[in-house]
Amino acid sequence: MAIVDYDEFLHEQLKDLEYAAGYLTACLEEGEDVFLLGIRQVAKATGGMKSLSEATQLNRESLYDMLSKTGNPLFSSVTTVLDKLGFEVTFTPKLQGTRAA
Repeated sequence: MAIVDYDEFLHEQLKDLEYAAGYLTACLEEGEDVFLLGIRQVAKATGGMKSLSEATQLNRESLYDMLSKTGNPLFSSVTTVLDKLGFEVTFTPKLQGTRAA
């Protein structure tokens, strides 16, 4: 039986936008830092940070910093990156009874 590297397996799966959307949703549910690292994984799987940097016109080093565990990006930067990766931000209502008063 061949052993498959986890990162290689994950990156192959993340090339599928539906899978990547579910992955990013799960990452967001875990927290902001996990979400940012998830975006970074999707970026690596779909062309790399250099390609994303060129598409977003954001400095590559800034992208690495922004998508790090300690990153603190502007929402507009996150939506720009997600747009170039092929995603849009949508909202769905929570279960009834969880609305703030």
